[in-house]
Amino acid sequence: MLSRYLLKRANRLMACVAAAGALALVLSSTSVAQSYNKKTTVKFSEPVEIPGVGAQVLPPGTYVFKLLDSQSDRHIVQIFNQDETHIFATILAVPNYRLKPTDKTVMTFRERAAGSPQAIRAWFYPGDNSGQEFVYPKMRAVELAKVTNLPVLYIPDEVAPNIVAPVTTASEPPVVALKEAPLMAVLPTGEVVPPTQVVLAPPAKKSALPTTASELPMLALLGLFSLCVGLSRRGVCAR
Repeated sequence: MLSRYLLKRANRLMACVAAAGALALVLSSTSVAQSYNKKTTVKFSEPVEIPGVGAQVLPPGTYVFKLLDSQSDRHIVQIFNQDETHIFATILAVPNYRLKPTDKTVMTFRERAAGSPQAIRAWFYPGDNSGQEFVYPKMRAVELAKVTNLPVLYIPDEVAPNIVAPVTTASEPPVVALKEAPLMAVLPTGEVVPPTQVVLAPPAKKSALPTTASELPMLALLGLFSLCVGLSRRGVCAR
């Protein structure tokens, strides 16, 4: 009788532990999804130029920046309005490394003459060493390089119209075209150079064994195993 009672208690506890483990996995997945797309809400107090056809300028206001895709050495950034009901741009970016991360979002700009909108250069997510260096259409990149006296990454102008296309997945033609477009950089002198001369690539990561999204499920299983061992011993003693 005692063994049957203990078995029922063990089954009930096992169900509770399994439910707790499932909840932990769900919460962990939600957290990873949020950090994966680097969703960031920013407020601009002045007009800001972003890559696009010609000189695309965002008026002062609140915007949401998110990664659509970050699985390669070319990332796709999307800019939305505050409630994410409208996409202003789908932009090509490449990782640009810096030595010291900060705990806040950092946006860098290409300084322009007074009265001209500052052109966005890079976006760093809180805690990240590697930021998103934005790529401009070639014609605009040449102009910006001369005005700001800084090198600018560019892709051919014929691909530029696709930058503003509203897309939702990384497999759609506009995104594929961006990721496959020839990428170069132009210096203030007008000289064209490989992007590796102006963008510092992130250091190579050391290979490591894969880790689980959370340690909670493993701890739950270890606790369940210990409980079963204890119950087995009590059952033997009861006999």
